[in-house]
Amino acid sequence: MKNYITILISVLLIPFASINVSAQVDRFAPLKYEDGKGGVLNYQMLWPDANPSRKYPLVIFLHGAGERGDDNKAQLKWGAQSFATDEYMSKYPAIVIAPQCPKDLQWSNLDFNREAGTITLKDTPSKPMELLIQLIEKTIKEMPVDPSRIYITGLSMGGFGTFDLTMRKPEWFAASVPVCGGGDVSKAATIAHIPTWVFHGAEDPTVPSKLSADMVDALKKAGTHPGYTEYPEVGHFSWLMAYSDPLMIEWMFRQRKK
Repeated sequence: MKNYITILISVLLIPFASINVSAQVDRFAPLKYEDGKGGVLNYQMLWPDANPSRKYPLVIFLHGAGERGDDNKAQLKWGAQSFATDEYMSKYPAIVIAPQCPKDLQWSNLDFNREAGTITLKDTPSKPMELLIQLIEKTIKEMPVDPSRIYITGLSMGGFGTFDLTMRKPEWFAASVPVCGGGDVSKAATIAHIPTWVFHGAEDPTVPSKLSADMVDALKKAGTHPGYTEYPEVGHFSWLMAYSDPLMIEWMFRQRKK
């Protein structure tokens, strides 16, 4: 509770005059998780309201490869700031965690055969994912998180990371929104109970839309009914549409773990 109060105060000290459309990223607080063994994960956190008596949904946002580094800022470039608008903070108050993956590392730990178009999830998580798992566990324990409303979303490298983490911790999530990513279709049954809405651009030259389509087909064969939006005439930047879609945001926050 002491850590929670400290973080809440740090967020409230942000000057109200700086809060406008162009300064939404300033509503996030830059923080750092250390595992005590030399492992460090930078992250930004959005606090929903100055009301410690309530429990809030937790949203995990995973950025793409271009935002890796150690500035603890770049991960807010795309998508994450959507959760910090006046409208969404009013309608869907939530704790949002946006970690930053270090340079040259990945959220996922998988074998990707590009020629065959197949993905195999490895048994152990990547180091950044291992630290993120620890951070989420710490957040659930120490912050006023509603355990029935934990959501995950990510774009590109973060889309792969979204599938990766849901397959490693399927008991955590009430909803999943992978954007222009892909996953291990052989593991689809492990996440079939998680409501999932997948987004991709039909002309994506970086991550083939077939990877998302294959995951959607595998989830259907596992007995679930995922959403799938494939934008025509759109390349890799499908997240511009996905994170500005009010129907997706409303759908995600409506989900509760049974």
